Amino acid sequence: MRKYIVLPFLLVGYCCYSQTSTKAILLEQLKTTHNKADWFVPVNTAIEGLTPEQANWKDSSGNHSIAQLVNHLIFWDLDQLEKFKGRKKDPVNINNDDTFSPATQATWDGTVKRIDSVLTAWEQAIEQADEKTLSSSYSTIAHINAHNAYHIGQILFVRKQQGSWNPEKGVK
Repeated sequence: MRKYIVLPFLLVGYCCYSQTSTKAILLEQLKTTHNKADWFVPVNTAIEGLTPEQANWKDSSGNHSIAQLVNHLIFWDLDQLEKFKGRKKDPVNINNDDTFSPATQATWDGTVKRIDSVLTAWEQAIEQADEKTLSSSYSTIAHINAHNAYHIGQILFVRKQQGSWNPEKGVK
């Protein structure tokens, strides 16, 4: 017997009815925003080789720096991962603007490692989850993937503005 799943439009690249598992789709999306180049540049490539000064650089319009964008992703990806794992947390009354924190000379390398470890933890959590759990969470995870892709685009835009992006890495 064939099993068909209906997926929301956010699960890009698949027909509305597919024999592909929810797990496979979510993992593919996550990996392409994490460390697997596909239709766009993943975050590991987008932030690779940045100095702390480049990571904290802001344009004259006051847009977010790369470090602020990465810290924002870390905060929300980790927050949602904890919820996905069923870990109860004390309610956090945080203003979203506060999640866009800069990095220091001393913390930038750790920030780069942290985004990688959070996304790796997401991949492991999805791999270990059963289809029932994923079926009840796929929309949230798909939105996380879209959110990550959105901010990665901003990171590349900032790198292009500052002249630190090498188009050989995927985006001209």
